[in-house]
Amino acid sequence: MVAPQDIKGWIEAGLPGSSVQCEGDGSHFEAVIISPDFDGKSLVQKHQMVYAALGDKMDEAIHALSMKTLTPSEAAQLNIHQE
Repeated sequence: MVAPQDIKGWIEAGLPGSSVQCEGDGSHFEAVIISPDFDGKSLVQKHQMVYAALGDKMDEAIHALSMKTLTPSEAAQLNIHQE
């Protein structure tokens, strides 16, 4: 069974320099991903970057992932702190 910490690690490995907060129940997860690599990217492009970081795990291990993808400045404006 996949744990939120697994998803956090997979995304951070695939998006170096990112900060990830993840919660979930083993099949449905919610993540807040903060990455400077998101700067200048559309929402769709940000999500595609996260899906690329997760690779086959999205098909095999993760049933559903809801995510917020933010640049560090967007996170600061929303008062969301990086871990």
